[in-house]
Amino acid sequence: MTDTPKAEKYAHLQQMRARSQAGGGADRIAKQHKAGKLTARERLDLLLDNGSFRELDAFVVQRSRDFGMDKPENQILGDSVVTGWGTINGRLVYVYSQDFTVFGGSLSEVHAAKIVKIMEMAMKSGAPVIGLNDSGGARIQEGVVSLGGYADIFLRNTLASGVIPQISAILGPCAGGAVYSPALTDFIFMVKNTSYMFVTGPDVVKSVTHEEVSFEELGGASVHSTISGVCHMAAENEQDCLFLIRELLTYLPQNNMEDPPFKPPKDDPLRSDPRLNEIIPDSPNKPYDIKEVIQMIVDDGQFFEIHEHFAPNIVVGFARLGGYSVGIVANQPMVLAGVLDIDASEKAARFIRFCDCFNIPLVTFEDVPGFMPGTKQEHGGIIRAGAKLLYAYCEATVPKLTVITRKAYGGAYDVMSSKHIRGDLNLAWPTAEIAVMGPDGAVSIIFRRELAEAEDPIAKKAELVAMYREKFANPYVAAGRGYIDDVIMPSETRPRLINALNALQNKRDSNPPKKHGNIPL
Repeated sequence: MTDTPKAEKYAHLQQMRARSQAGGGADRIAKQHKAGKLTARERLDLLLDNGSFRELDAFVVQRSRDFGMDKPENQILGDSVVTGWGTINGRLVYVYSQDFTVFGGSLSEVHAAKIVKIMEMAMKSGAPVIGLNDSGGARIQEGVVSLGGYADIFLRNTLASGVIPQISAILGPCAGGAVYSPALTDFIFMVKNTSYMFVTGPDVVKSVTHEEVSFEELGGASVHSTISGVCHMAAENEQDCLFLIRELLTYLPQNNMEDPPFKPPKDDPLRSDPRLNEIIPDSPNKPYDIKEVIQMIVDDGQFFEIHEHFAPNIVVGFARLGGYSVGIVANQPMVLAGVLDIDASEKAARFIRFCDCFNIPLVTFEDVPGFMPGTKQEHGGIIRAGAKLLYAYCEATVPKLTVITRKAYGGAYDVMSSKHIRGDLNLAWPTAEIAVMGPDGAVSIIFRRELAEAEDPIAKKAELVAMYREKFANPYVAAGRGYIDDVIMPSETRPRLINALNALQNKRDSNPPKKHGNIPL
């Protein structure tokens, strides 16, 4: 018996590679394109730096032998997911991309094992994991083995949380138990009109509740980016989605032991912007756009907003100040006067905890009249939700900078990164109003008797409101007690914040030793 010539072995390898890269075949790839979707490999080509992808487990095949799965045509190399690593802007990332052309992207035992392998490698290497989801769910032919595979992934998601950034893109269906892996990750991206997430589909909903609902209405990108808050970003198409993921990573460190990447600024760190001196309206009840404030202050006016369309009364996102990556949390006076409600509190708390996990300093712009009143909010758990936000700020040990632009009333003043909960630098503009409540409400309580006895209650109230505003609705009482470190001109905000970030680069703070806290979930 003679050895097979090397040339034949090399040719066989090339044939095996071609089989693996063919996925479900030309017909199914054409069907994927017809549905407006890219293939698993095309997505990786767009996401990763050109030529950087290195695939693992390309020759793995599924192991099921029931229900005709033992037929040769069902032994598809690589099964229904493509896994490996590559780089984004030269930085290492681990990736998996589910292949809908192979068994509808359904999760099998080996599919799960491939994902688990790269997640464990990412943990050991200290690099982000990005999952591109496009799957019909558990592979029914494998039964509980498939379900066990999901649980194996869920465990790794949980263990990796706070250790390496985890990003999920939903680029097709993601239903049933499959939704809980993305839900455990840090950021979820979806594509309008082609991706959806739900625990139970429209047919089950109809049979149980008799409710008629479409896939898009039940769990589309628009629903999850505006109503449920499950999705952090809804992109117009897959190309846009993958570009946004690349952009997000520029603000994030590789893992929890590193600092975020520094980008030498082209924007002058000492730049002041006189427009900021004019942005606060003379009337305390007139709104202004806090995003304009942010854009005037950060490097090159670039603000990468997260959760833009969910709970828009609070704004969160990433930017740079003097080249340093920062997480920004800001009340939005343009929406509900910037009040804190259940959704806004939970949105901000989640973002703050992410930044704290990954050593990203927090900058808070505060203009908050308080917490949202009403039975709907109270019965929905505003106390618990507000406590989550408070807990997140209190727990955070990264540098915390706060700028009070206008209102800081009641308990919301305490919650929004006040000096009392370990704020490092707390600044106020001259327009800041720091008090237990707004002048109108305060006067109605403090001077109830005087108002009742006044000949002209309206004029008397106006007089008392003006007196209260002059005495209390300003930053100087708080500054006199050291609760505010300095009162500054709005135009000075950028250089003051950058100077503070430089000063706090070596900040060290810690929480008492414990297994973990018990955040009011």
